[in-house]
Amino acid sequence: MKTNTLYKRTLNQCLDVLARKSPGSKLASEPVLAAELGVSRTTLRAVLAELSTSGIVALDGRSKVLLRLPCAKDYQAGTDLGPLAEIVERKFMTWMVGPDCSPGQSINALDLARQFGVSTSAIRECLNTFSHFGLLERQSSGRWKALGLTVDFVAELFDMREFMEIRAVERFMALPPDHAAWRTLAFLEQEHREMLAEISWRYRDFSDLDHRFHKLVHGVAPNRFFINIQGVMSVIFHYHYQWSKKDERQRNHVAVEEHLAYIAALQSGDLKQARHACAEHLKTARSTLLSSIEIASD
Repeated sequence: MKTNTLYKRTLNQCLDVLARKSPGSKLASEPVLAAELGVSRTTLRAVLAELSTSGIVALDGRSKVLLRLPCAKDYQAGTDLGPLAEIVERKFMTWMVGPDCSPGQSINALDLARQFGVSTSAIRECLNTFSHFGLLERQSSGRWKALGLTVDFVAELFDMREFMEIRAVERFMALPPDHAAWRTLAFLEQEHREMLAEISWRYRDFSDLDHRFHKLVHGVAPNRFFINIQGVMSVIFHYHYQWSKKDERQRNHVAVEEHLAYIAALQSGDLKQARHACAEHLKTARSTLLSSIEIASD
């Protein structure tokens, strides 16, 4: 079994690509797939070999056919298996909400790159992204100033999130019945039910499930003007679950149940019901997020 992070990350990304297809579909050529996943053909071939062994893809010379859709057990577990930009953002947010960073602190891009084990260009791209939304202020000589996460900042960001997600729900409900997003939604529903049954010891896994669920809802018809802000939102909302451990199990239990009600409303075909479920979940999430920041700042 290969343990290389790049291999695992590519396998998971490839599974995401396959989840949007239908069994019997032919896959693109190796050069096209490698370019889409941003890896070498050597890495891609290792992934395809694993997919063949797992009975997901049939390989016959240059022909590659999807035999079945991926399921949860096909994915490699780990926190550093997403695209590089997302990995850097996660590392940065973990650091930013931790004890090593406080409002007004000077940030050295080179030091962070060494600490995170990534290139300075990847760090600069991340810092530039966060600076666009008022979390950082650029200074001279590769240094930045942390402005901090305030209640006012997050409240404004949440206003935008609510607007975006309601619009995303409307787009999602308009998808044709055979769209791959519905299959992914069913897959996520099963994951939620499994987590609910095991919530007593799996409640800390919720943040990843939350991230993937909302990413699916927003991802069916992305608005080019919201792409950057979606990334920042995703990281902040994903990481707020780590800011306060108070009542963490109960909060995540409630959130899983709200997700299931949200999913059921989407599957119902009733747009009014789906909007209501979305609004109720976001109302709870807003309260939880703001409380987490207030507690973290005490």
